[in-house]
Amino acid sequence: MTTDSKADLPTGPCAGLKVLDFTTVISGPMCTQALGDYGADVIKIESPLGDPSRYSGAPFREPGFSGFLSQFNRNKRSVVVDLKSDAGRGLILDLVTHMDVVAENFRPDVMNRLGLGYEVLAARNPKLVYVAINGFGSDGPYADLPAYDQVMQGLVGLMPVQGGDGPPQLVQGAIADKSTALTALGGVLAALLARERDPERRGQRVEVAMIDAFSAFALPEPMMERTYPPLTNEVSTGKDFFRCWETSDGYVVGLIIQDDQFAGLCRVIERADLATDDRFQSMVERFAHWLELVPLLAEEIAKIPSALFLERARSEGAPFAPVNSLDDFLVDPQAVHRQCVVAHEDPRFGTVQYVAPPVRFERSPASIDRHAPRLGEHTDEVLLELGVTQDALAKLKSEGAVR
Repeated sequence: MTTDSKADLPTGPCAGLKVLDFTTVISGPMCTQALGDYGADVIKIESPLGDPSRYSGAPFREPGFSGFLSQFNRNKRSVVVDLKSDAGRGLILDLVTHMDVVAENFRPDVMNRLGLGYEVLAARNPKLVYVAINGFGSDGPYADLPAYDQVMQGLVGLMPVQGGDGPPQLVQGAIADKSTALTALGGVLAALLARERDPERRGQRVEVAMIDAFSAFALPEPMMERTYPPLTNEVSTGKDFFRCWETSDGYVVGLIIQDDQFAGLCRVIERADLATDDRFQSMVERFAHWLELVPLLAEEIAKIPSALFLERARSEGAPFAPVNSLDDFLVDPQAVHRQCVVAHEDPRFGTVQYVAPPVRFERSPASIDRHAPRLGEHTDEVLLELGVTQDALAKLKSEGAVR
């Protein structure tokens, strides 16, 4: 684990791939960080001011180095390039010949205006996979509008449901950004597979619009009742499926689907009669009478302390969990066993905690090999490694094209 060029060679399934990463904040950096976790060499191209995530998401270890930056930018090297300068753009045109992937999350016209759009870069490197992440896509009435997570949450239609009987509510997390990032990751990997199968090893442009990615992620359940127009579901049970259950001293959460799970829950709450009630005996009947069942279960669960209820539920195979705080989760025995969060020592700052790579590969494990970089920390290292001479590097610096 390191911050410099002495990192051990990565072992992940994307080892050997090179990624030129122009992205900022979340939707792009989460995608490219995953590629880095999988072993790719991710080169983070930053403006002289740096990724805005450097300046938000406290706590800060030093100016320009935040918890926000660290959680989305490990396994990357930082190179500062002024893309508005001719020399900076010329440098990118040279670097792209070494790359497998380019990732950007600007508005649709920005890279073209800089002279670095897909057609230009692909002419230099036909094998390039170019992923463009944006808010609304490259066409349509909203194409030129800026977009952030909150904008997408409001647009896609889930906020009224999130608010329940109160005012509309946002999910308290960048769920639209992160679902877009994971969609983009899948798109990049699929495009790399397509290139591998192509006799000419051609790359392609991959566009991932947040409006497409978040609606595809969020709407399958809400769309169920609109699947067969003009048929509709006149009785909505969503808030009663996705609910907390109050106990005598707190809350638990869970859902019963299978018949054996329901029978187990009836034993937990000592209501064997519900298991034999004609309305609830089978899964089909329970779903049909769910709104009648909920208050009966709620009344009984409310009599039992959370810890005792969970102990009984788990012994009976009924799928319930505590309503944890983050601190509770970090010491949960299963989370600790799975190492959902891992700690590494950074020689600059001491202990850093990361959410671990979630995919476990048997032969080519993902890994965290580099801490997030300081702004421009690897400019010299990367450019010299990719063939820029010392004299050319000095000239680029004197012109302000790199730092």
